[in-house]
Amino acid sequence: MKGIMIAGTSSGVGKTTITSGIMAALTKRKIRVAPFKTGPDYIDPAFHQFVTGNTSYNLDSWLLDENVIRYLYKKNAEHKDIAIIEGVMGLYDGLGKEIRGSSAHLSQILKVPVILVIDGRGMSTSAAALVHGYQNFNKDTHINGVLINNISSKKHFDLLKDIIYKYTGIPSIGYLPTNKQVSIKSRHLGLVQAEEIEDLREKIYELSNMVSQYIDLDYFLEVAEAESNASIELSENPAKPYKDSAMGLKIGVARDKAFSFYYQDNLNLLTELGAELISFSPLYDRHIPEVDALYFGGGYPEVFAEELENNVEFRSALRQKLEEGLPAYAECGGLMYLTESITALNNQQYEMVGFLPAKSQMTQKLQHFGYVDIEAFENQYIKGHEFHRSLLTDNDNVKYSYKVKKIRDNQLIDKWQDGLIKKNVIGAYPHIHFYSNIDFLIQLIKKCQKIKVVT
Repeated sequence: MKGIMIAGTSSGVGKTTITSGIMAALTKRKIRVAPFKTGPDYIDPAFHQFVTGNTSYNLDSWLLDENVIRYLYKKNAEHKDIAIIEGVMGLYDGLGKEIRGSSAHLSQILKVPVILVIDGRGMSTSAAALVHGYQNFNKDTHINGVLINNISSKKHFDLLKDIIYKYTGIPSIGYLPTNKQVSIKSRHLGLVQAEEIEDLREKIYELSNMVSQYIDLDYFLEVAEAESNASIELSENPAKPYKDSAMGLKIGVARDKAFSFYYQDNLNLLTELGAELISFSPLYDRHIPEVDALYFGGGYPEVFAEELENNVEFRSALRQKLEEGLPAYAECGGLMYLTESITALNNQQYEMVGFLPAKSQMTQKLQHFGYVDIEAFENQYIKGHEFHRSLLTDNDNVKYSYKVKKIRDNQLIDKWQDGLIKKNVIGAYPHIHFYSNIDFLIQLIKKCQKIKVVT
């Protein structure tokens, strides 16, 4: 199977724009693309799915064991022509001083070549120094091509192409000229979601045309072919011992523009274990679906707080169901929704479900950011990721079930409590990839099965 990674020298060099454009251009050629995203990002995969029509999956070499990564990569790329992995941050940016969790680390695990994206604005010979540094920093990372963003002219590209090849031997396979028409807006947690961009289809159409005009897609495919990762063995399914553990469970999953941050592998795993997933919308639905449990992912409840508040009928019905004992698991934005209120940066307060005894307050700065180690209920040790600008207030009467630690370079940086628990509901800021410790998920499932039997 062909596989290739598109990584950048840093955040903001245009990885998502270029990756989306290449995926769109290849899809237009009837090439079946299996899209992936390095790390814990939720927004980029939505763009991948929009342009390819195929689900994009996260591969995170800090959250997940290497064999699990290989299994999920092979499994999710099956029946496709090429796997394209978008990198995260800069090529070597991992956890602390390590490259673990970085794009480079993932490329080494999966044995895929790297196409390096650089920003060419205002550079000539320095571009070669930049590429040379990335090329020689770690010899286990194979940079097979360079893509240059923000080029002022064909003449400028030819200059950089010759200079980079002279000093590194790495070919520059194309560029994108500066074009604000295809840029994607951002907000406090990253890019604006794909479904919020009204003219996204037109942007992608223009972008795919630019890619076809300015990037050598044939060489791109040749690199992936030459460095094929077919030698990777398909690791055993880590969920095999848990077969049918969720059989008979109906799980409602909150899915709309306010709640869209899910690892697709989490949802697939629930289905594989036997659960039936039923989507619902806290924004638009008026009634709770007939289910045995609820799953609230993260998202932007603060952006759509007024709409969530206005859906009084749903909030009231949900609070009653939770008080009656309906199990629910809520992450980050889902946690915020289950609290009493969300206060925006302009101090406007919006009523939420009011089940968890706390309030959510938006802040100007990040409250917690990065990977965390978690000791959850019943001594379950899991890894998670946090990225949020809100904090909880008026939470004196809260009970917690998580002990969270932030460790960098083997040193404890910070520790705190999380995992608000009330009746059969747990709400927490960390996002969990269930494949990081399937036993954690099984504990949640067993509780739901037990409650279902009793009721």
